[in-house]
Amino acid sequence: MANTNGGPAYDRILLKLSGEAFGGSESSVDAITTAWMAEQIADVARAGVSIAVVVGGGNIWRGKAHEAGGMDRATADYMGMLATVINALALQDALERIGIASRVQTAIQMQQIAEPYIRRRAMRHLEKGRVVIFGAGTGNPYFTTDTTAALRAVEIGAQAILKATKVDGIYNADPKKDRTATRFERLDYLEVLQLGLEVMDNTALTLCMDNDLPIIVFNMNVAGNIRRVVFGETIGTIVSPRVRAEAGLENVAP
Repeated sequence: MANTNGGPAYDRILLKLSGEAFGGSESSVDAITTAWMAEQIADVARAGVSIAVVVGGGNIWRGKAHEAGGMDRATADYMGMLATVINALALQDALERIGIASRVQTAIQMQQIAEPYIRRRAMRHLEKGRVVIFGAGTGNPYFTTDTTAALRAVEIGAQAILKATKVDGIYNADPKKDRTATRFERLDYLEVLQLGLEVMDNTALTLCMDNDLPIIVFNMNVAGNIRRVVFGETIGTIVSPRVRAEAGLENVAP
């Protein structure tokens, strides 16, 4: 971690954006929304923090609906990977229009529009202050973009995964449906698994647990929240190793 005396708490982060974050009421990739997200990322990049981004594709393609209609799962997943590349290119364009150098790397080679994912090249881009956007998932069907985020974060040496959502953290129930839902401030990985909380899929969560990689779940729709998390403010929910005993939560019911 970096010097927290007024500076960033992290030197390098991986930001996980869902496909829905790009969507608008009239477009699957909304230009205004994408430009707004780029501004939030740029604010942190200008502070000297290395930023990698993994994007989803749910605003363009929902494979599960097509699987229900008989489509082969692998085919549906590959189509979803292509959707993530569209979002990655949209974010790259928005960043570069405000002066932030960026590179898109894809797990499926498409040399005319993006670099292939090469770990050492991604590391070099980050060292030079470029935002690196990872598209096409892991390049393999049956793996989610959550798993991609965990895998890439470990590979590039990120100090935390920032998972952007529409709510301000992890709750014990859906806060939109249950007014009594309570937000957790801190959890450990095993608690998330045992309670069946929808944070990331189990493969991604296990990979983070095995590598002691914290996950911070926060509300992306509030301006400045990425910066607040990076600069060490306590917002959202943090999932990290062995926090129950440290936080004095041994006897607190979830």
